[in-house]
Amino acid sequence: MATKDPVLEAKRYVENARTILREKAIKRDYLYTDRKYVKMAGHAAYTGVLLALDGLFGIKSKGRKDINWYRDQVARTDKKLLTNFMSAYELLHLSMSYDGNLDVSTAKSGLRHADEIIQWVEQRTATC
Repeated sequence: MATKDPVLEAKRYVENARTILREKAIKRDYLYTDRKYVKMAGHAAYTGVLLALDGLFGIKSKGRKDINWYRDQVARTDKKLLTNFMSAYELLHLSMSYDGNLDVSTAKSGLRHADEIIQWVEQRTATC
């Protein structure tokens, strides 16, 4: 079985999150109408962020991901990335995945942070 590119896989997860929000969560004005799908989208996008970071830091194992380990690794790498990562964690994982926050601006902001993290990883892992 061939190993997938972690950055492409991460982008796929974030795009899946956008599709879930657009097609299933249904936006009305500034709120989504279905908490279940907001939670699914938040989980998918946050998983994409972790996949990208796993590709950068060389994590090969599956299982539970420890936020403290990721925070420490990211902090050693880039302080601006740490700010993006902690925002993505709070918005995607906590607010969306756990709480099911229906606010559209929460999802947009979380997805923007996910995109920025994945792009940052892509730039650092690109081979010439």
